[in-house]
Amino acid sequence: MLLSFIVHTYSLRYWFPATVMLGTAPAYLLSWWVWRLCSTVLPLRLYHKLDDRLYCVYQSMVLFFFENYTGVEIVIYGDIPKKKENVVYLSNHQCTADWIIADMLAIRQDALGHVRYVLKDGLKWLPLYGWYFSQHGGVYVKRSAKFEEQAMKKKLLTQVEAGTPMYLVIFPEGTRYNPELKNVISSSQEFASKEGLALLKHTLTPRMKASHVAIEAMKDHLDAVYDVTVAYEGTLDSAGHRLPAPTMPEFLCKECPRVHVHFERVAMKEVPLEPLFFRRWLHERFEIKDRLLTSFYESDDAQQRSRFPGEGRRSALSIAKTLPSMMVLGGLTVPLLLTESGRSLYVRTWVYGTLLGWLWMNVSP
Repeated sequence: MLLSFIVHTYSLRYWFPATVMLGTAPAYLLSWWVWRLCSTVLPLRLYHKLDDRLYCVYQSMVLFFFENYTGVEIVIYGDIPKKKENVVYLSNHQCTADWIIADMLAIRQDALGHVRYVLKDGLKWLPLYGWYFSQHGGVYVKRSAKFEEQAMKKKLLTQVEAGTPMYLVIFPEGTRYNPELKNVISSSQEFASKEGLALLKHTLTPRMKASHVAIEAMKDHLDAVYDVTVAYEGTLDSAGHRLPAPTMPEFLCKECPRVHVHFERVAMKEVPLEPLFFRRWLHERFEIKDRLLTSFYESDDAQQRSRFPGEGRRSALSIAKTLPSMMVLGGLTVPLLLTESGRSLYVRTWVYGTLLGWLWMNVSP
């Protein structure tokens, strides 16, 4: 009986925030649809401005749970610019919580509403979210030979022409690094060897297509590339072996005490645009990541293990930046659930929103 209660209480640590985040989605989408209809006769720039603001409200609520609720410590190595910039954010990829780390950095620049993602094509089928991420400027890409370069370039150029602020998050590895998936790691290293590139131990070999298309298409719109390396503390066992990074449920269950983020700003003039040179440049950036992660997991000095080289500083996020958003979205959601007509509208938003998203993804060019 006691064990059952403990297990149930533990699961609530995840289900409570997950229920709130998913439960407020219809209210958020209803608000967005109202604004989208009202903005059809307004300049596109004005639409993007309020869309970014609405997106900031929702993502701030998400960060309330992932940062304030969990109590995770964020340790940053390097200096994040205080002003907002148009950037491409390049990071290593190891778990489903990685996109949250991009949000954590963006909110510290007051640029959370500008965050857009390059996502795997299959994620566009997520109910409500898949369609909305695309509406907000996200780009869905297919892998390898099926990669649609022109479609991605066209969408990004449309954003540039509209003057849309850009904080474009890309994970060049294409899939998550998991130390337990030896076949994925060996396949990645075989590809690097075949291409004459240095073998990487703690990341996968980066694929250049999406990153190159994004940077080349937006070169006159971008201020910099943010080169970010992320490591989750608590992912080293007693024998010194690297463990998988936490999943989103594990993160919300407060199983990750600390996240280490190595940040480097690379000015656009330092990024080569010619494809061959860009490929080498991108791989060299991942060689640097690999050395940082090797030090994090394998340093001979026990004092330097589970941290990056150099000075890291703890960066706490004020609850004043996140709690108001949760209260606003909760205030929009609760009235919908208190009346029969509201509940009906809530359910229809889920159903019709999912259906409209499916139709849009299939019919739009």
